[in-house]
Amino acid sequence: MATLSPTTLSVEEKAFADRAIVAHSGRPGALLGILERIQEHHPQKYLSSEILEYVAERTDLPLAQIHSVVTFFALFNMEPQGDHTICICRGTACHTRGSRNLLQRLRLELGLPEESDDGADKLCVTTPDRRYSLRTVACFGQCALAPVVEVDHAIFGHMNEQALHRELEHLGRNGRKA
Repeated sequence: MATLSPTTLSVEEKAFADRAIVAHSGRPGALLGILERIQEHHPQKYLSSEILEYVAERTDLPLAQIHSVVTFFALFNMEPQGDHTICICRGTACHTRGSRNLLQRLRLELGLPEESDDGADKLCVTTPDRRYSLRTVACFGQCALAPVVEVDHAIFGHMNEQALHRELEHLGRNGRKA
C-alpha cells in the first residue's frame, strides 16, 4: 500500500490515533471503535480527511473502505460540529406528534435556512458561528415519549416548542461546552 503523508495532523493527533488503533486492534468491529474514539477526542467532533488517510495508512485498510464506513453510519461527522448538538427524531410516532414543527421552530431560532425537504431523515447542519449543530435521526426508539429530542446527549420526551425554546436558552446561558 502506498504511504500517505497527512501533513496537517499534529503529533498529538497522530499519537492519539495510534493509541486508538492499538486499543481496538484484533477486535470485531475494530474500525468503528477506532473512528468513534478519534471523533470523540476531536474538539469539533468530526473526522477530517487527513485523519482518515492516517488511519488507512496505520491499519493497512483501503481509504475507500474507511470512507464507506464513515459515510454509512450517521454517528460519524466529516464536517466540524457545533459546540452543542440538538437532534430531532423524525420517526413516525414523533412525526405524528409534531417533530416537524419542532424542527422548523429550531431552524427559525437558529437562523438556519429552510430546506425544501424538511421531512428528511438525515439532516446535519451547523450554524455559521459553529455554536449549534442541528441533526435529525430516523428513530431514537423512544416512541412512547414522542416527540423526542436529544440535546447534548440528553434525551427529552414529550417535547414541545416552548420546552425546546427553554432548552436552547439554557444552552445560551451556559456558554460553550468544555
